[in-house]
Amino acid sequence: MTAPPTEPPRQPPPQSPWRIVARRLLRNRAALLGGGILLVFYFVALFAAPIAPYSPYATQSSVPDHPPHRLRFVDREGRFHWRPFVYRYELTDLLRRHYAMDVGKRYPIRFFVRGDRYTMWWFIKSDWHLFGLEGGAADNVRLHLLGTDRTGRDIFSRIIHGSQISLSIGLIGIAITMTIGMLVGGLSGYFGGWIDSAMMRLTELIMSVPDLYLILALRAAFSSNNPLLLALLGMEPGQHLGSAQIYLLIIVILGLVGWGGTARVVRGQVLAVRDLDYIQAARALGASRPRIILRHVLPNTFTYVIVAATLAVPGYILGEVALSFLGVGIEEPEPSWGLMLQDGQNLRTLTQAPWVLAPGVFIFVTVFAFNFLGDGLRDALDPKAVDQA
Repeated sequence: MTAPPTEPPRQPPPQSPWRIVARRLLRNRAALLGGGILLVFYFVALFAAPIAPYSPYATQSSVPDHPPHRLRFVDREGRFHWRPFVYRYELTDLLRRHYAMDVGKRYPIRFFVRGDRYTMWWFIKSDWHLFGLEGGAADNVRLHLLGTDRTGRDIFSRIIHGSQISLSIGLIGIAITMTIGMLVGGLSGYFGGWIDSAMMRLTELIMSVPDLYLILALRAAFSSNNPLLLALLGMEPGQHLGSAQIYLLIIVILGLVGWGGTARVVRGQVLAVRDLDYIQAARALGASRPRIILRHVLPNTFTYVIVAATLAVPGYILGEVALSFLGVGIEEPEPSWGLMLQDGQNLRTLTQAPWVLAPGVFIFVTVFAFNFLGDGLRDALDPKAVDQA
């Protein structure tokens, strides 16, 4: 008797490329950690006004360089309190910035309290904040989780509001860079000939100019009273750049000086695919050149663009930090992580109030989070990677 035929082993159902990418990304703990940190940071930046306990512009001359409050659950008598509280600090030496803690009264922390008025997203006006001190307004006591600067402004609130500038500059700047780089590289690689030569010479010219000197030159040119430049910004002669104009100017400058490398890589990828069979079929079917470039050629570069954009965002954040730190970026009193680090240039302030370097910690964490996420996306989008069971 012959053995009954055995059924062939069942093959797993085919999966889409994006599902494979998602599975690989979920296995990368470092990428998940970086992505989670960035989600939290951008959520905080989106709702900065109600999350920050105070206005980033509010000053208190009575508490310059105030030390960070320490959250406590046990009072001086050893009793436990389920709600965290802080004690008041009294300034005892104005010259040396010495404070003494007054344990005579506790100030519990409450959630959803009223405080400084603000306008969120340009049209929502409110005075509700996520947390604050119970009874602090009556005694002129404020909660300073990360201390205050030399003018008595709450550093934690300024970091929260400063994230809107420092984090958004990276996203908007990389959007400008990748758009210009993809268009220039795609057109250069697809058409070739004199178009390719002209665009690549322009790209090489942009890449040959030192970024820092070009940024400083453009920033100085736009800050001058040149009527033509002022007209481009919609300003009248004699006016100075405001915070909004400086913000947009930094984005444009960082975007214009960073697209050269993207254009060269995209050009190489387009040269590799422009003569493939499906591109030839699209031409034979009468598809227009813009349709072929946008629908068939450029999508083949998306893998590189996604990874490159994720890895390049920290460069734009650090670019804004450098410009603001050098005094040619965001100006007072607007909060920015780079601008806040200027206080660290003063050795006396740095030794008496080291908490002014707190924005540097957030910059460090943000850059590492983007790098972790970018490395994870690069591994997940690698077509040569082999999944392990």
